[in-house]
Amino acid sequence: MDSGQEKPAAAAAIYAMENKPIVTCAGDQALFTSLYTALAQQLPREPMEWRRTYGRAPKMIHLEANFVQFKEELLPKDGTKALLTFPFLHIYWTDCCDAEAYRGSVKEDVSRWQSSLRAHGSADWLIIVVDGGDARKKNKGNILPRSSIVDKIRGDFCNKQNDRCVVLSEPLKDSSRSQESWNSLLLKLRTLLLMSFTKNLGRFEDDMRTLREKRTQPGWSFCQYFMVQEELAFVFEMLQQFEDALVQYDELDALFTQYVLNFGAGDAAKWLGSFCSPVLNWSGLLLRRPIDMEKRDSIQRGSASLLDLRSYLFSRQCTLLIFLQRPWEVTQRALELLHNCVQELRLLEVSVLRGALDCWVFLSCLEVLHRIESCCDRAQLAANASHTVGLWAYAADKLKALGHLCGLVSRKGPTSEDLNRTVDLLAGLGDERPETVNSLQSPYKKLKEALSSVEAFERHYLELCQAAMEMYRAVGRLRSARLLGKSLAEFYMSKGEPERAEALLAEALRSYVCEGWTFPVTHTRKQMGECQKLLRRSADSLRTSALLAGDGNLSAEERMRFCRAVLDYAGQPADGGGDPYATLDMGVLAQLTRIRFGPDGACVHSGAALRVELTLRCLMPIAVRVDELAVGVHLDAERVSKGGARGAALPVTVDFEAADTAPGRPSSLSAGPPPEMDEAHDRSPSDDSLSSAGVVCRNAHLLVRRHDSVSPPDASGPLARNGASGTTPAALKEGAPVLRASGITLEPGDNSVVLAAASNEAGAYTLRQLCVTLANVNFVLPHIYPSVQYHVYSQEPQLSVRPLSEPLLAGLPQRVKFTLLTGHYAVRKGDALQLSNSDSMPVLAHVGCTARIANNGGAVAESALSVQSSDKVTSIGLPPTPPYHTLEFHLEVLCLIPPGPERLPDERLTNGEAPRRPRSYSHPDTAMAAIDQRMSIDCPWSIYSTLLSLTFHIPFKTEHSLLSAGNRKYIQVCVHNVSDCDFTLAHVKLAEKGPRRRASLEMPCLNACARQLLCSKQSVYFLWEATCKEALPSSLECVFSASFCPRGRCEDAAFEPFHYHFLVDNVPTLYSVRADMVPPAGERHCRSGSLCGLEVVIERAARPADGEPAAADDDKTEAEGLGSGKVMYEVADSSSNWAVCGRSSGLVSMQSSGSWAHKVHIEVMPLFAGHLPFPKIKVLKYLPHNASSVQADADSQVENDSLSLLDKTLDDAAADTASVRSRGSVQSLGEQQHRGVALPRLDPFGPGQVFNHSHARQVLVLPAADEHIVEVHAT
Repeated sequence: MDSGQEKPAAAAAIYAMENKPIVTCAGDQALFTSLYTALAQQLPREPMEWRRTYGRAPKMIHLEANFVQFKEELLPKDGTKALLTFPFLHIYWTDCCDAEAYRGSVKEDVSRWQSSLRAHGSADWLIIVVDGGDARKKNKGNILPRSSIVDKIRGDFCNKQNDRCVVLSEPLKDSSRSQESWNSLLLKLRTLLLMSFTKNLGRFEDDMRTLREKRTQPGWSFCQYFMVQEELAFVFEMLQQFEDALVQYDELDALFTQYVLNFGAGDAAKWLGSFCSPVLNWSGLLLRRPIDMEKRDSIQRGSASLLDLRSYLFSRQCTLLIFLQRPWEVTQRALELLHNCVQELRLLEVSVLRGALDCWVFLSCLEVLHRIESCCDRAQLAANASHTVGLWAYAADKLKALGHLCGLVSRKGPTSEDLNRTVDLLAGLGDERPETVNSLQSPYKKLKEALSSVEAFERHYLELCQAAMEMYRAVGRLRSARLLGKSLAEFYMSKGEPERAEALLAEALRSYVCEGWTFPVTHTRKQMGECQKLLRRSADSLRTSALLAGDGNLSAEERMRFCRAVLDYAGQPADGGGDPYATLDMGVLAQLTRIRFGPDGACVHSGAALRVELTLRCLMPIAVRVDELAVGVHLDAERVSKGGARGAALPVTVDFEAADTAPGRPSSLSAGPPPEMDEAHDRSPSDDSLSSAGVVCRNAHLLVRRHDSVSPPDASGPLARNGASGTTPAALKEGAPVLRASGITLEPGDNSVVLAAASNEAGAYTLRQLCVTLANVNFVLPHIYPSVQYHVYSQEPQLSVRPLSEPLLAGLPQRVKFTLLTGHYAVRKGDALQLSNSDSMPVLAHVGCTARIANNGGAVAESALSVQSSDKVTSIGLPPTPPYHTLEFHLEVLCLIPPGPERLPDERLTNGEAPRRPRSYSHPDTAMAAIDQRMSIDCPWSIYSTLLSLTFHIPFKTEHSLLSAGNRKYIQVCVHNVSDCDFTLAHVKLAEKGPRRRASLEMPCLNACARQLLCSKQSVYFLWEATCKEALPSSLECVFSASFCPRGRCEDAAFEPFHYHFLVDNVPTLYSVRADMVPPAGERHCRSGSLCGLEVVIERAARPADGEPAAADDDKTEAEGLGSGKVMYEVADSSSNWAVCGRSSGLVSMQSSGSWAHKVHIEVMPLFAGHLPFPKIKVLKYLPHNASSVQADADSQVENDSLSLLDKTLDDAAADTASVRSRGSVQSLGEQQHRGVALPRLDPFGPGQVFNHSHARQVLVLPAADEHIVEVHAT
């Protein structure tokens, strides 16, 4: 079939849109007709897996077929590439069961059929033999078995393809055999049809790929290739594979786009010349037909324009996307298509009538919207407005462009030239398409009506704009809605209706300002200024002109023009035409970039000089002289406590980020007010206890608001004028401080302005607002952010004292430094400090004392200081000193060392309570004892006394001890130098203290040196022997006295006295103990491991001296124990050198008068050889149970139990031979007694009451004689 014969068939197939693979049927047509219905219905029921080539994913498809009668004209000829008219399978139908009939006609007919197929290269065929069953019964004579007929057919025609002959048994009956036969036949048909389709489609794709690879060769035509690949898309669409069909059109779209881009880059293809022809028709897209045959024919002929190709290509994509139920992708692609077509026409330099593209875009937008509305309901359209709103806005924009072009927007209406242009544009639309003739809202009718009159144009344009803006707001695209509103405002302005444009421009300007779009802000603000001029709103026009004068996006000439407009307005008199006392934002005039405090920082005392330096960046193009600059200050007197502000860390310089205020952007919109936080306490109404605490913001109404609702500052601002108050702006509060500077010229760029800050009242000063006054115009910065503060403190006078050197030593004159911070008090002539004198720390009078007066660490003057002392008060006359100065002077004080030993910190009183801290105590940081001395000072600025404390350290630590040598007694005093200084001791002596001094008591000193050097951290010992013609007293109350001075100052005047009082108890020796070691019999020396005898002699030495005072409670108890004549001895060896065998302790009875000795023999065994010390011998007081009712501790309780048992079971004579065997056995016996009875107790003797003559003796112990046999083997 030639191309001329192929075209009508192809066109019919395309219009039908019901394309199916063609299957030809030869043979018995009546037989086929009877089976056609069942075959056509059952074939597509079951899906088949379609395995494609090149690794593409398999798909499940339902195969349908268009069964037609076999004609040789349907067979493809060489060079034919049409797939829609290609027969994919050929079937021969027969129900022959007679051998004569088969040989006579059927065989010859099948042979001719196969010859035709082979001649045209068709190898996809099938022979179906139908077994009806009825014909077999009528002609039983010549009937052959069905299997023999099938075998003959297979033998004659199938050869090696036996499966190409299929038997359909009893197709019209409802039986299992018939159903099975049908299933076998349908499976065979689907398989063969799919195999043929895959084979021919693969061959077609290879040919198409080969054709595409030849695109760089001369003579290649895109239109020819377009028709070939579209044929493939038709085939996929025929198989209902719409996604694959869409891919083919997308590939054609991308290929054409790439060629256009290459053309723009200089690489032009020859075939693109046909698309560069002038555009003569701009009727828009046509989406109401499945296929636009007119444009397809023009593409096939190669006479299509760029718009024709793009329109047809998009219409096919739109049809497939709707089949895929993706209508919203159509709108997205439509917007891309419309924008790309405009650019492609420019790249290809296609000649287009002015306004023709606007018409084409407008009609195309409405056509796409109508196509989407036809396949979606209202709910779907509303839910997916974000996909269609772009088309509405684009159509409105193009209609506006057409209105300007045709003179429908101007105030005078269209001219004759505009009318001629309108006629030309409408002529290019052509006739209305048949699909939209009966539609009242067709795009063609809307455009024609809109261009026909001014009223119709305005109506249609407003409808499109309102619809698009509502959709933008509904989907949350506020920026786009405001941009469209700005375009609508321009339309109103061109129509001379500024009152309708003002709201739209204000909304767009507010959005641009909040989001920081500087160039749109400038452009919109210029339009707003023109609108305000037309509306004669001078105040608003002034604000806009001031903003534009400082806008860096404008040229210097434009800025100068707007600046002069502001100055002209400010120069108008108050009763002139201008609005007096206008208030503008500070950001239109200048930007605050820095605040600096000087000269001493941002924290000063009350009355001090403080400068506030403001750095302003003027945005005006010329110098502007302002009348006054004022800063509103808020005073919070509770924020700074008295005397506590000096250490407050406040920044001296505060920089403001320039990025916070964009060019032309008011600072009130860019930086909000600082949050004012305050404490909130919730207390219980019953007991006023704190229930909860939190933080509240006092200006939350200014912080928590939408950006869109931020409005420019109005004339009622805090620093705005109030009535006829001249040039004074109203402050934050009535009477609040305001910093002012007058007659300032602001040059373009940075300017420095110095203000004198108020510092009379103490508190925290916060700079809140800034106002610049220019004639009758106020430029106000309503909130200075970040917050800037300076503190003014009022300090009470403070008096302190500290040592000049550490540490202060008691007993020596020490210099201390008095420091007086005058604060707000001015010291007058005659003011004096009254120090209450203390006996333990007198103030030493010194002639020629001077006081030093300083300010901030620098010396100002020195003045004489008068010091007058009396018995009770020391008066220090102060020189006159200004407020907030420092007065310093030095005095000498002497802290006397307290006599007597220090009480230990862990000592307890007799009732078990801890004593109060003594005057001297141990310091944790040094070994010296410390003394806190308090001074009470009466100051002239206060009615209350000031208490100051000084800590002195005692340089010495003194100890005493009683030493014995038989009955001779010695008193030793040890002086430790615990300080870091060296001292010289002199005039050392020891004397008895008290009114009852004994004349017969002598204590000669055994030290020969008169002066003794005592170095740091060293000790010196002094020794005296106590002798008395009579018996020594039981106790001595002594006083140790010496003089000391620092090393190197040995003159007599430099020595200071030092006394140490102490009491020595139990002075006489009551008992003496002598011990001797007796070797075993026949031995001269003791041997280890052998028993030896230890003979202990306890001798009574003396009794309390006559004339001693009556004993106290404890002494009385002791005396009663001594009078009983019983003492306890105990032999123990803590060094494990001896083993005590037999008894180790016992009671001995001593006579109550005269000297008496008791001898005890104890068996011991040495455990080691060598010179061993004697075992330790203890002698303890035995106090009977009637001597005291005071309970002893747990350990002595056990001993008392033991001794009470011994006391009950042994008499006095046998007590010396009794032995306490073990503590455990005695305790078990003692547990049988009642715990409530009074028990005896044991007390140790004093250190000098028992003298052990054998304390340091040693005894020679020989090793034991051991005999060992040693065996030695020698080889």
